[in-house]
Amino acid sequence: MLKIGLLGAGAIGRIIATALDPQQSGGNRIDAQIVAICDQDRERAAALSAEISNHPPVVSLDEMIDKCELAVEAASQGALPVFVPKALERRRDMLIMSVGGLLGHDEWFRQAAERGCRIYVPSGAIAGLDGIKSASIGKLESAVLTSRKPVAALKGTKFVVERGIAVENFKSETAIFEGTAEEAAKAFPTTSNVAASLRLAIDPSIPVQVRVVAVPGGTQNVHEIRAQGEFGCLTVIVQNMPSKQNPRTSQLAAFSAIATLANLTRALRVGT
Repeated sequence: MLKIGLLGAGAIGRIIATALDPQQSGGNRIDAQIVAICDQDRERAAALSAEISNHPPVVSLDEMIDKCELAVEAASQGALPVFVPKALERRRDMLIMSVGGLLGHDEWFRQAAERGCRIYVPSGAIAGLDGIKSASIGKLESAVLTSRKPVAALKGTKFVVERGIAVENFKSETAIFEGTAEEAAKAFPTTSNVAASLRLAIDPSIPVQVRVVAVPGGTQNVHEIRAQGEFGCLTVIVQNMPSKQNPRTSQLAAFSAIATLANLTRALRVGT
């Protein structure tokens, strides 16, 4: 039984916790259990603990890491500068949902290798990362991500607010950002995990271009990946339904975390 510490009791954290609870998982048993929960909002964490059959304790970040074998981050990019070093210090494996917060921190990867820790990054709200990684074994020439997001998912984001973009007034699809994956991660810290995951899957020497398009009246987060190289061409389009709890989060992102946890506890592992 894999002992999991959960950082974050929000939309994604709640979905993960429910999936790992044998009384709520609908028979899809994963050989893992949440043994501790940490969240800045202790009341929210306590409410989640009360819903889980084993009622894991609500503890501090240090206590959570001490109690677990795998520390799962489902909080925010802002939590990583504190969370990751503490987990590395205790030689804990990690599963990171706020992937954009990993960019620019190559020292964390070096320290993980030195201390025998693993950092797991789920596929999130996209598909095709297995193909991209395989393609990267040969010569990869280009990778482009176009993300079409409902106005509701973009309203209030850092980039939109800082530039005073009135996305609610758009009458047609409008590109509001074009740049590298690294720039996208800084511009959209709460909605750029897809770009960051793609960036981490590809050799750093290959630029990953990102385009963000606001869609008035849209109801889905649509991500299109186009890659070209020695292997041929790859095009992947995923039409995601937003999470019912948080329109900025795709339902598939939480499901991918659950699939990753299941993969860690199974003898048979399928895919690159």
